[in-house]
Amino acid sequence: MKIGFYPGCSLTGSSREYNESLLAVAKVAGIELCEISDWNCCGSTAAHNLNRELSVSLPARNLALAELEEMDELVVPCAACYNRLVMTQHELAEKPEIKALIEGKLKMTLRNDIRILNVLQFLEKHIVPRLDELVKSPLTYDVACYYGCLLVRPNQVMKDERFEDPMTMDLIMQKLGANAIDWPFKTECCGAGFSVSKTEIVGELSGKIVRSAVDRGAKAIVVACPMCHFNLDMRRPVIESYLQRKIDIPVIYITQAIALAMGLSAQQAGTQRHFVPVNLTVNR
Repeated sequence: MKIGFYPGCSLTGSSREYNESLLAVAKVAGIELCEISDWNCCGSTAAHNLNRELSVSLPARNLALAELEEMDELVVPCAACYNRLVMTQHELAEKPEIKALIEGKLKMTLRNDIRILNVLQFLEKHIVPRLDELVKSPLTYDVACYYGCLLVRPNQVMKDERFEDPMTMDLIMQKLGANAIDWPFKTECCGAGFSVSKTEIVGELSGKIVRSAVDRGAKAIVVACPMCHFNLDMRRPVIESYLQRKIDIPVIYITQAIALAMGLSAQQAGTQRHFVPVNLTVNR
């Protein structure tokens, strides 16, 4: 089986630690992720608001390239990128006239049958079955697993039976030795793309998420989305301004948690790149 890899823009820039930790985990597990050659931006943030055809064409080209490279599965770690690719695949399947239009514009054909995996689906299928042998340094602390909006929505396409209370990340963290707390903010919005234009909204929405995690005793918030990480980590000053209190809980990617539990160094996991220092200690 050839497993494709679409990093998207964020994993090559602002969230490069996500990319580093994912590839490090895959390497330890003996899995080769084959990056799509000549991939392009999926248009996740704004394209669908500006140009309908462009918003479908951008992710469709990446899917066509993956098919040309005969990839059986395509791992898309960024939740926003995953949402755009899987929604495009859904639309192309549901609307033959759109598929024909996009193929004409791209001058590429689409079988539209590649299996697209978000990071949790990839981990659940390819990494979790081997965690018992790969975990060397169990994570013995409480964590809050934060899924955000896009990994579970829209439910009609994602078909997650627990879209309001997903458990995949919780179960992975438990396999790593951590305790995933029960809390009500798993899929609440962090403010997403308002991070630049309306930072005060991010401060309020992300502030409620961070406060809930801290008040329930979590020592870290675990995420699987670059935008969620950006808002909860980099926007900590505006969060603290909204909350009127200092909060030092770190935010880590699920792949970083796995890397650390595998015994990899903080540098290999990329935790030194965060704005909020990652100093995790045993709490039970």
